Amino acid sequence: DVQLQASGGGFVQAGQSLTLSCATSGITRDDYTIGWFRQAPGKEREGVASIRGHRNTVNYAASVKGRFTISRNTADNSVSLQMDNLKPEDTAVYYCAAVRQQIFGLPPAGVMEYWGKGTQVTVSS
Repeated sequence: DVQLQASGGGFVQAGQSLTLSCATSGITRDDYTIGWFRQAPGKEREGVASIRGHRNTVNYAASVKGRFTISRNTADNSVSLQMDNLKPEDTAVYYCAAVRQQIFGLPPAGVMEYWGKGTQVTVSS
């Protein structure tokens, strides 16, 4: 049974950092693509970053590239999202999700099979 649990959201000032964590169970590293998504009020859910495979291949949305870093903890198979230089436009509910496929590039939300509950990130100017 696949389960995901996101945590680590909060309220920060612009320019500060936050680290989100996604605890997983029932997921084997080589079979799944895990992604972070976000949804701001009135907007569609969008992909932020993803990681897949035994080589931990990563992909990022253009809007966060160079500021966000996705990584995997091999000890417990959790996936983190380090967010630096946060901007007000990063304000959203952030979700982690997984699909049992190797998705090349940043996966669209519609292909993800499993979702964790979201965690709120608020960045003030």
